[in-house]
Amino acid sequence: MPTITIPIEDLVFVLAALVGGGLLLITVLLDDILGGILESLNIDFSIGGVSLMPPLLAFIAMFGVGGIFATQVLDLHGGPAAAVGVGFGLVGFAVAYLLFRALRRAEGAKPYSIGDLVGREGSVSVTIPTGRLGTVYVRAEGQTHELSATAGEEIPSGTPIRVTGTAGMGLVVERLAAPTVAPPPATPAPEATKGDAPDA
Repeated sequence: MPTITIPIEDLVFVLAALVGGGLLLITVLLDDILGGILESLNIDFSIGGVSLMPPLLAFIAMFGVGGIFATQVLDLHGGPAAAVGVGFGLVGFAVAYLLFRALRRAEGAKPYSIGDLVGREGSVSVTIPTGRLGTVYVRAEGQTHELSATAGEEIPSGTPIRVTGTAGMGLVVERLAAPTVAPPPATPAPEATKGDAPDA
């Protein structure tokens, strides 16, 4: 019975292509889950906002593809085959990085959260009774939003406010004090000179 022999280098290239390609597919499908796990562990494994995992896996997969191409098509072996594999891998790394970078940019910025509004200024749209709810206008992400708000005092409509905290999905605000303008210094009245005599 004839035995099938597979050169070790071909086996390495095939395994690299299969393992790298399989893990790359899993990473693409579970990107949000893996990203959330890494963020919870405070691990920053990225360049320019792009996780390095997909480009590295693309490098491994394309290294295997390049190596198989070198041994089966170009009839290269050993170091030359590995060099061709590295060249394919670098191309795969660059393509995957640019592709994922473009996808990240297309996602846009994350929407703001209520907590991001603390410290911002706005104005009251519907009067806020003491300890009860009214509404305020606050700008966020380039748009003006109308949100429910409460305060420790009654604040009439149109009054400038500052957001000091959050209460559930609403805001806690305070009246924005008007800037105090110091009065100009009083100019002293001119004194009569000693040589002046009163008119007769």
